[in-house]
Amino acid sequence: MSHRRHLSVPLAAGLALLLPLAACSSTTPTPEPAQPSSSGASSPSGDPTCAAFEQYGDLTGKTVSVYAVFIDTEGQQYEQSFDLFEKCTGATVAYEGSRDFEAQLPVRVAADALPDIAIFPQPGLLKTTVASGKVKAAPASVESNVDQYWSDSWKAYGTVDGTFYAAPLGASAKSFVWYSPSMFADAGYTVPTTWDELITLTEKIANDGKAKPWCAGIESGTATGWPGTDWVEDMVLRFAGGETYDKWVSHEIPFNDPAIVNALQEMGKILRNDKYVNAGIGNVQSIATEPWTDAGYPIVDGECYLHRAASFYQTNWTTLDESIKVGPDGDVWVFPLPGKTADSKPVIGGGDFVAAFADRPEVQAFQTYLSSPEWANEKATATPQGWVSANNGLDASLLQSPMDQLAFQLLSDPGVEFRFDGSDLMPSEVGAGSFWKEITNYFAQGKSEQDVLGAIEASWPKK
Repeated sequence: MSHRRHLSVPLAAGLALLLPLAACSSTTPTPEPAQPSSSGASSPSGDPTCAAFEQYGDLTGKTVSVYAVFIDTEGQQYEQSFDLFEKCTGATVAYEGSRDFEAQLPVRVAADALPDIAIFPQPGLLKTTVASGKVKAAPASVESNVDQYWSDSWKAYGTVDGTFYAAPLGASAKSFVWYSPSMFADAGYTVPTTWDELITLTEKIANDGKAKPWCAGIESGTATGWPGTDWVEDMVLRFAGGETYDKWVSHEIPFNDPAIVNALQEMGKILRNDKYVNAGIGNVQSIATEPWTDAGYPIVDGECYLHRAASFYQTNWTTLDESIKVGPDGDVWVFPLPGKTADSKPVIGGGDFVAAFADRPEVQAFQTYLSSPEWANEKATATPQGWVSANNGLDASLLQSPMDQLAFQLLSDPGVEFRFDGSDLMPSEVGAGSFWKEITNYFAQGKSEQDVLGAIEASWPKK
């Protein structure tokens, strides 16, 4: 689960948007779908940089309301990425960000207090919301962009029961190990390229005794456990393979299938070994209570060598100390969490998806913009670090951090075996419920792999 935004506070502007949201309920008359402008007229701005926006026509006086989870600095960066659309079309984008998005969106849907557009942080929540009957199918202009600039798998995540609703937006690559290049150089360690090499390195670090090999933490408030589920998903993809991973996520095989038990045991060889964890923090049990935001920090204190975390963890380092440099020659850097062989490239990732509750022309125009390379490039320009997209129309030279550039390379590499974060695809009772809870118990209580996975299996909703 991608909870990289839980450090912030809600936007004060949210209250001012309640009236626009209520005005955009599902009782609004359905207009004709937006069509590209055939007049050849220039945008309201008359700016030649607006040529790509002529297809949307003149939207002066129109407002599109947007509801999402992005707040504070991240929310401001999203708003900045909307500026060019507003300038070139004359429309106004009324943005509201909330840390309680996942809890509040269903309430708004039930009350018909709907935004025009919502940015969903998980396909599972999208699917649940589509079941309300209030989400509009994506217009042809959005589908055309997605067909051109995204892979089939990304389009599939925004498709429910054969209907395409939501274009992908941002993305993250999660399968990374953070480390200190200088610590590795001083100790004579090399970056492992296979799982066996990683285990050998882990044992060597432990035997050398200068610091613990690994540091980890899965505490995240009401979402405690999600970093542990990311670990499990990485293990399933590596040790059971993509086909079994897909069957596990969709419950075509039970949650406690022997292949999943084996994958969890492989994780346990590292994270349930007091010899290997938990540097500068405590023992195995401390993993359950150590905040995920802080868990990698012992690396810069020389107490820990390795920390598995997603690409978006880069912002945590500058939160700790703005002088910390992230990069191949920096204070901290990453290597891909290895697969079983040097040639394999298994990657778990996440992403956001844009769906609409209204189909007015200005709403469809903004949806189309968000699925375009023009938006992706504006967002990259507005974001110094911590954002990337799998949109292949993105100009990678605009990505401003080495971490974002590396994540983009992986996400756009056809040789990568990519799978979406499994907990985000599972029913919420499991993916954001029993899975989180039982992985926490795995560390806090020392429950066995069989008991943990058996409890999760028992929680899967019955058809």
